[in-house]
Parts: sequence; C-alpha cells; structure tokens
Amino acid sequence: MAALDSLDRRLIDAYQRDLPLCERPFAAMAERLGTSEAEVIERLQALQHDQVLSRVGPVFDHARAGASLLAAVAVPEAERDRVAAAINRSPGVNHNYLREHDFNLWFVMTAADELQLEARLEALEEELGYAVLRLPMVAAYHIDLGFPIPWDELEAP
Repeated sequence: MAALDSLDRRLIDAYQRDLPLCERPFAAMAERLGTSEAEVIERLQALQHDQVLSRVGPVFDHARAGASLLAAVAVPEAERDRVAAAINRSPGVNHNYLREHDFNLWFVMTAADELQLEARLEALEEELGYAVLRLPMVAAYHIDLGFPIPWDELEAP
C-alpha cells in the first residue's frame, strides 16, 4: 500500500460518498479539507495512479438520468483486446470487465433514452462484428460501498 498522509486519509474518509454537486466540486472539497483545489486534484490523481482508488466520480441512478443496461459479448480470446478497446471507445460505456464465461466481456452502457441506447448498441455490434447480449435491469439494488477504514490497523506490522 502506498504511504498515505493525513490529507490523503481525510480525502478518502470524507468523500467515499457525498461528493459536492456543484460547478467546482474539487474546490468545495478543498475548502472543507483546508487545502487548495489543485492539491485535491493532484492527490486524487496520485491515489488513482498508485491504485489506492480505482475511480473518482459520482454514481447516478441511471433510471432517473436516462437509460442503461448491462451488456455482454462472447469474443474469442484472440480478439479480446481489440473488442475491449472498441467497447471502451463507445459513448456511454463504463464498467467494462473480463469474465470467465462464454460471454467474456461485460459492460454497462448508458444513454439519454432507450432509442439512443439501442442505436449505440446497434452501432457497436456493427463495429465489433459480434452480437451484444442485452441484459436490462429488472430490479434495482443499492449497495453502499462506503466504509470506515481502520487506518491504525493497516499500519500495524
């Protein structure tokens, strides 16, 4: 684990949830933490680079913000990297990951509405040369991924 100082820890503790919803969220975070906006941005970039954080950003309820669905593609291993790169370039794609299954590339795609979502999926299928399995959400579950971090215990030898 990378050596984290007090500001890194306070940043992680304070913003596992409740990111400021404003024009300059990093400035609002900095004000609360007693530092500069540039410092917050620099720290977050470093924490991502060091793989302490995998993502910085809000989580939206896509049902209220447009349309989304989980999708999967069955791709031969020799084509996997090419297809994954194409999926990653597609508008509205996030959470692209590899699974051990016939359908081995999984991703979430979002759009402003169902028509745009379907158009994006059709365009992606044409580009990939593979069918995209569409798995629309039937029921929503909220999983709170914020949790207290026992910093003292992590430092113990």
